[in-house]
Amino acid sequence: MRIAVCGGPYGNPYALAAFVRDARARGAERLFCLGDLGGFGPGVDALRPILTAAGVECIAGNYDVAIARGDTDCGCGYRDAKDNEYAQLIYDHTLATTDRDFAAWMGRLPTERRERIGGLDVHMVHGSPLALNDFWWESLPEDAHRQRAGASGADVVLCTHSGLPWQRRVGGAAGSLVVNVGVIGKPANDGRREVWYALLDLAGGRASAELVPLAYDWRAQAASMRAAGLPEPFAETIETGWWTTCLEILPPAERARGRYHLYRSSLPSGFTPAGDGWGSGAAGEQDGDDRPVVPLFGSAYFPTRLWLYTNFHCNLACDYCAVASSPSADPRTLDAAAVRDLVDEAAEEGFTELYVTGGEPFLHPDIVHLLDHACGRLPTVVMTNAMLLRGRRARGLAQLAGRKLTVQTSLDGATPEAHDAHRGPGSWARTMDGLRHLIDIGLPPRVALTETPENAHEIPAVADLLAGLGLPAGHFAVRPLLHRGAAETGLAIGPDSSIPELTASAEGLHWHPAGADAATSPDMHLAPAGTPLERGKQLVTERFFAARQHDGSLPRPVNCAI
Repeated sequence: MRIAVCGGPYGNPYALAAFVRDARARGAERLFCLGDLGGFGPGVDALRPILTAAGVECIAGNYDVAIARGDTDCGCGYRDAKDNEYAQLIYDHTLATTDRDFAAWMGRLPTERRERIGGLDVHMVHGSPLALNDFWWESLPEDAHRQRAGASGADVVLCTHSGLPWQRRVGGAAGSLVVNVGVIGKPANDGRREVWYALLDLAGGRASAELVPLAYDWRAQAASMRAAGLPEPFAETIETGWWTTCLEILPPAERARGRYHLYRSSLPSGFTPAGDGWGSGAAGEQDGDDRPVVPLFGSAYFPTRLWLYTNFHCNLACDYCAVASSPSADPRTLDAAAVRDLVDEAAEEGFTELYVTGGEPFLHPDIVHLLDHACGRLPTVVMTNAMLLRGRRARGLAQLAGRKLTVQTSLDGATPEAHDAHRGPGSWARTMDGLRHLIDIGLPPRVALTETPENAHEIPAVADLLAGLGLPAGHFAVRPLLHRGAAETGLAIGPDSSIPELTASAEGLHWHPAGADAATSPDMHLAPAGTPLERGKQLVTERFFAARQHDGSLPRPVNCAI
């Protein structure tokens, strides 16, 4: 027997009617609905004649139970205040506009259904066998899937509530086929206007399921929502396929796949993520719209700058190098084609700045050509110790003056003693020569000082020294010593305590440039070489929310370039 099963019509009669037509056209002999007749759209009463005429067999969801009893809220199971604010708004509308006779009918529906179909024990629930409003997410750990399937024990378990369709066999080949059928009342946060239902073939003790995308008159549904006075974000979800409400309930993996990740009201006000013009701004905060949600990427928590490690070997062996670079380090050089591809990919993925670093980037044989390509696509900052700017490198760099290229170097003291103590004898003098050369060729550098107990007292003198060279005050900044790589002390930094700055190297993608050495910072490694930046952004988002859910905190910026 072929059956069609939908979840959550959510007051969307256009989708429900399309479900009936499509399922019948595909040969479905019985139609089922797993509850939540209201919950997002305004047309709840319009569902009843469609359900009745088509003989759709229904169970009740938490929404239906609440509407029938006249409860004060939907009992959806949200925990976040903003999620509950939107849920309460549509629940109040539904409770006030649903015919009480229809509400009473909802109250007589069973909250689960179990029967043998095609020789199989089929169990239909709304949330899960554990609770009416349980969110059975695809990303739950295996033991959580086993717990829910085991609480049923059926051959086939059908559920909804979460709004996101998936299917999997739980407990091995002889275990339960679990199908979250999704909902037809709104899209599945996948950028598609279609909604989803499940088509199952049950015969001879065997079961197979297909998740079916369903086209319907979404324009009419969006118009009806606006006519009913529902908030614009509700209609926008119908029109775009992306959720703009009820985001906080999503687990990290599911949230990372969507376009929007944070409520605008949760963005920080206590710090400036990219300070004084050196780094990218929080694009998600400055997009000029009044949408209540923003992507993580482009917000204060995930700047739109990409770091590129061209190589890891260096002419210096600084004793606090966060990525353990030195003359003897494994070079791990990105070839020129790989760098150019990453630059182009970054521009396509919405990055607004590039930071090119190492090791010492000017040990890369093609560095000048690569910087020429990079600053032709995006504003580019190259990090260097300024000690190798001679010969062909100097000539090539001079030709890039006036382009979208900035050079940043380091000066850790106003005297050779302070600087050379960490970077090696003679390095201060050669760095000063490099600074003067950059100024002479029209590339006045930015200069960062890594603060240590030994040089903190020299910070004012370094500022005066740079001012004497003609560098603006805004070209000098102090950054903290980080306890990473070769450093034995310093500020602790990890993916659970720092905002992400996606970083690419020959070893793959990393959470932050201070953790780009996979050997000394395996916790910062995200993905192997060849992973697309689009996937990297998704991995960052997933890890960000996993850390946030662990302790409820939000990370702070640790800026390497500022």
